Amino acid sequence: MMGTLATVLAGNKIPTFGDRFRADVEGDIEDVDGVLRITRIRVRYTLKVPAGKAEEAREAMKVYLTRCPAAMSVRGCIALEDALEVSELAQ
Repeated sequence: MMGTLATVLAGNKIPTFGDRFRADVEGDIEDVDGVLRITRIRVRYTLKVPAGKAEEAREAMKVYLTRCPAAMSVRGCIALEDALEVSELAQ
């Protein structure tokens, strides 16, 4: 998922190298009818963008999941939650 978002951001000329892009991930494992299953994955992205690029980053966040093979593979089986904390770098 992180790689797909980075690809979409790159298409908008938003770099994701070094300390500019991070993902913190948590998941829930529950007993479902006697079987342990991953039921929820939460991803919180932290992104530092060039000045004036925050809105483009938020727009990328809205579309990247539909382009992500991993997300599309588990969609409907595992609840996916994502959030973006974006800050603009000084010029």
